[in-house]
Amino acid sequence: MKTYSFKVVVEPDEDAEGNPAWHAYCPALVSIGAATSGRTEYEALSNINEAVRMIVQEFIEEGRPLPEGPTDDIEVAEISKEEPRIAVTV
Repeated sequence: MKTYSFKVVVEPDEDAEGNPAWHAYCPALVSIGAATSGRTEYEALSNINEAVRMIVQEFIEEGRPLPEGPTDDIEVAEISKEEPRIAVTV
């Protein structure tokens, strides 16, 4: 069993109507859909957490290796307290 810790980025943004919102993405998985938004920072972080977990689950179910990215985007078994991250144990 391994724990993968994915770096995530959460940034202030606006929705289509110009209202305050937050954009969140996972650099290591953004090319396969790990990007989302929310009305609050907490909602955006919760949404990207769900997106990353769904992507990881899909890769595991299909027997595909998880995408590899720069070492600051994905860590195995070490969790950084400096930046937001999502840990997934598989």
